[in-house]
Amino acid sequence: MKVLYLATTGAGDPTKASLPLHIAANGSVEAGQECAVVLAGDATELVSQDTAERVEGVGIPPARELFRKLVDNQVPVYV
Repeated sequence: MKVLYLATTGAGDPTKASLPLHIAANGSVEAGQECAVVLAGDATELVSQDTAERVEGVGIPPARELFRKLVDNQVPVYV
């Protein structure tokens, strides 16, 4: 199965911004599915390492950890 996750929310709503990353990193990657993430609209601000470092949603791992897991598993992230 191939899955494409679309993130459109930026750091203004850290929980909503982190959800697509979380589902990709801790859902699809863990299930062995091929996936990719698209950062569009306000989510493009997550490209900035400074911004991504401070994004921490409620009940979700910090964005920096999610991005690290995606990179470690060679999941493409498109902007």
